[in-house]
Amino acid sequence: MKNGPGIFCLCAALAALPASAFTTNDAGTIFKAYASAYYSLSGTNGYFKSNQTRGIADFWKQAEEIECVIDACEWTSNASYQGMITNLLNGFLHHNGSSWTTSNRYNDDIMWAVMAFARGGQQTGNTNFCNIAKANFDACYARAWSTNLGGGLYWKYPNNASKNACVNGPGAIAAYLLYKIYGDTSYWNKATNTYYWERSVLFDADTGRIYDNISTNGTVHKTPTTYNQGTFIGAANYLGQTNDATLSANYTMNRMTRSGILPQYAIGGNNSGFNAIFFRWMARFVSDRGLQSTYQQWLQRNANSAWSVRRTSDNLSWCQWHEQTPAGTNLYSWDCIASMEALQVVPPTEAR
Repeated sequence: MKNGPGIFCLCAALAALPASAFTTNDAGTIFKAYASAYYSLSGTNGYFKSNQTRGIADFWKQAEEIECVIDACEWTSNASYQGMITNLLNGFLHHNGSSWTTSNRYNDDIMWAVMAFARGGQQTGNTNFCNIAKANFDACYARAWSTNLGGGLYWKYPNNASKNACVNGPGAIAAYLLYKIYGDTSYWNKATNTYYWERSVLFDADTGRIYDNISTNGTVHKTPTTYNQGTFIGAANYLGQTNDATLSANYTMNRMTRSGILPQYAIGGNNSGFNAIFFRWMARFVSDRGLQSTYQQWLQRNANSAWSVRRTSDNLSWCQWHEQTPAGTNLYSWDCIASMEALQVVPPTEAR
């Protein structure tokens, strides 16, 4: 992480919004720029490239980039994005098959993809995508859940060395989505059991901070990250635990920012898209619970910053929102996903 978490005065931070406030049209512009740079289609198989010139984004990043297209479709009601979602999910199956636990040992990866397929199936009406999500959730849950440490999902199979927020938050959300799709209360039970385990072990009820993981020896690693904050907020919101979601949201806003702006995660690595995941679940929480007066100006400040630091040659914006996106750099798709996501899910200062 380039800049560590810091405490700030929100009122002072919001006193001077960036001059370049984005508009509804800008949200479409940054989506088109991202798609132009990274989206590739062969027949009906779509995928996002790793960077502007080559490669394929890896398993979990691909799944999360697909979720960002689903978000854009949901929030903007742009029907043309539905075909893109179908092509991307087809492409994911083309490159990764349909039984992910046979080749991927990371249980969090499986849950990210389950969410993409469950939500994508709902958005497109393709029940096969939902069925694939269900089958992979079942296989992953069977190998990841144990009563050791009081419950929870292990991060990696088969070493089972730790239980992490990055699998338990997504696991709770994935189970809830399957409950909504199939009406099977066993998924509701899995969602609540997973959530309450994370809450009891990896949630600081005094501050709203989400700890990263607990090792099998009982050692808790307490470093917070925005994506873990976000999935906890998402699960809490879905399960009606609004006080927990509020605590986690407030911790992120007040303790993990610099001048109100979310952390600048280093480019070219695993963390640079974390803020996209936070935005997804935070924006949903704000919308579902009518909390615009509390959080919307702060979220707009971040989205405005993402738009302001774009490079005008191609309208790509990286994840470091205190600094201009460098010209002439071959950027990774994961480095630019948070800016694209922010403009899709956050209403601009102007009315939509």
